[in-house]
Amino acid sequence: MSRQSERGDRGLKVRFRVHLERGRRNRLVEGAAPAPEPDPEPQGTIPRVSRLLALAHHLQGMLDRCEVKNMAEIARLGHVSRARVTQIMNLLLFAPDIQEEILFLPPTTDGRDPITERGLRRVHRTFSFRKQRPLWAAIAAGQSQSQAGSELA
Repeated sequence: MSRQSERGDRGLKVRFRVHLERGRRNRLVEGAAPAPEPDPEPQGTIPRVSRLLALAHHLQGMLDRCEVKNMAEIARLGHVSRARVTQIMNLLLFAPDIQEEILFLPPTTDGRDPITERGLRRVHRTFSFRKQRPLWAAIAAGQSQSQAGSELA
């Protein structure tokens, strides 16, 4: 006996979507969830300097937890030079607020990244966080590296 006949013929209708897809051995698999929506078009790529700073934090954590002995071991494991590991780890010398801004830089949608790790080297050589901030502000605002470097003197 169906529910509709128990309640009388009130025209009660229930609608829901069913997602069918091929599963194991080409059998139809039924699910109550809607079909997964396709991934949206990529809206750009995360800037390389942001990824390198995140890597530096990860590597520092490995050093702190004694998972690796030193940066030379990191270089061996990563198949890069010790100098390159040092360059990446030097990104940790930025003021914390600058690091946060670097980590949350907007995605690059076309062309090259406007801010590069090489372009930031002059800023993190300045150990004073107070002096780093105007240099970073100049770079973040899009001024040329030479203009930002002239403020260092």
